[in-house]
Amino acid sequence: MSAVLAAAIVVACGGSGGTSTSSSNNNGNTGGTTPGGTTGTGTGNTAVVGPPWLSYGGNAQHEALSAVATQSFGKIAWQAPVDLAPQYSTQGYLLVHYGSPVITAKNTVILPVKTAAGLSYRFEARNGNTGDLIWSETTDYIMPSHRWTPTYNVTIAPNNRVYAAGAGGKVLYRDDADDKNGTLKSLVFYGDTNYTANKVALDAAIIINTPITADANNNIYFGFTATPENPAGLISGVARIGADGKGSWVSTAKITGNSNISKAATNSSIAVSRDQKTIYVVTNNNFLANTRQTGYLLALDSASLALKSSVQLIDPFEKGPANVSDDSTASPLVGPDDDVYIGVLEKTYGSHNARGWLLHFNADLSQTKIPGSFGWDDTPSIVPANLIPSYTGTSKYLLMVKYNNYERAGSGDGSNQIAIIDPNTEADDKISPIKSMKEVLTMLGPTPDPAVPGGFIEWCVNTAAVDPFTKSVIVNSEDGNLYRWDLTTNKLTEKIRLTSGLGESYTPTAIGPDGKVYAINNAVLFAVGK
Repeated sequence: MSAVLAAAIVVACGGSGGTSTSSSNNNGNTGGTTPGGTTGTGTGNTAVVGPPWLSYGGNAQHEALSAVATQSFGKIAWQAPVDLAPQYSTQGYLLVHYGSPVITAKNTVILPVKTAAGLSYRFEARNGNTGDLIWSETTDYIMPSHRWTPTYNVTIAPNNRVYAAGAGGKVLYRDDADDKNGTLKSLVFYGDTNYTANKVALDAAIIINTPITADANNNIYFGFTATPENPAGLISGVARIGADGKGSWVSTAKITGNSNISKAATNSSIAVSRDQKTIYVVTNNNFLANTRQTGYLLALDSASLALKSSVQLIDPFEKGPANVSDDSTASPLVGPDDDVYIGVLEKTYGSHNARGWLLHFNADLSQTKIPGSFGWDDTPSIVPANLIPSYTGTSKYLLMVKYNNYERAGSGDGSNQIAIIDPNTEADDKISPIKSMKEVLTMLGPTPDPAVPGGFIEWCVNTAAVDPFTKSVIVNSEDGNLYRWDLTTNKLTEKIRLTSGLGESYTPTAIGPDGKVYAINNAVLFAVGK
């Protein structure tokens, strides 16, 4: 990739506008901060028992569909930093992919925290009512090198065990995410003995490079990279640790017989099929300067990690390999009908205004279906079709997606939107001369962009939470506000200011068991409710 293209991607993903000035209280923390590896004075909220938010996108299918009604945006109940040393670009952008908070059924909020510019991390638990610290754990995780700061996530399994990545491919965990007196333990998928015998070398050689995903049976999955000739003999690929603690792994290049499939795509969370028998893994080649990454979507047997099927990720307009970029956090979504969706960048950067495409497959990846008109750094959310009274089609569910149209990355006009699209109905694409998923509703960003005449500041979300009870979507914007998009009226019916706004990498929204809404803006997690 040329320097010009690299700069263009930074602009496209960092936002085409919005102020880069942060307000003085953006990194405030009403709950207080206790150094990692300690126990706080707070306690879990045992009065609340409700649906947990287990992972990026809420569950192992990444639906981002709430099972509880959200509270109104009355106030910021509490806030806590997710980055103690934010690193801003020369343009004032914050090019860091922050991990999603996860929330237990007892309303304990667990968030990953970047603690230094050198990419060290801890993960901490806070009381969902007050933000008070319950416990905190320092990690030895070593972040993979990349020009954007990759994401660091935590995950809760159905048995309430919380997982996070450690150095050398270790998985760190606490048995009970709500227990303030719990202890930190670890698992090594290639064996504790191998790791202990070569700790220093393996800490440098093996890196978990995707979020950890837990299935309904408490097995976990993740991607990892391995340097050549490491002491454990590992080759970059996919790992599994069973509920019984036994680990296994496969090399993506070896099982596919394709050396171009060198690793799981950095930042892309593995998805699990609804019957728990298949995992979906996005793969790509290693990031190299002046080259564009390409890749495949793999369906692996969830027990053996054997390859069941694969499909190359192809630009539907240019008919060549799409860009599967390590700058993105796009992850597979498994729909209610078992169809699979994954976002990519277009083959030639800017040919689709840097929007990319949302690719669409059946469950065994044998059939390529209608693409969506935006895929870049976005995981779509499930919207039951009955939430939209104006919808007259036949699909049982629709998709909520980011729908930006970048003025500085191609011929876009800066009309940055979010959208509800129909995965089974096609219409003329507005940019490229092909058919794409039909728009059902769209919502233009509400804040004019002073840097783009006629343009609007873009939405800042890589997975948005859908609330079927209030028939709304909770979505963050680079203008510094959190919005409620009412799907019955197609209006923004609530907003609350979080910060003064800035261009930043895309962020997740989440919903707690008490209906509080969580959003990240300018390196701070905000809990919003009554």
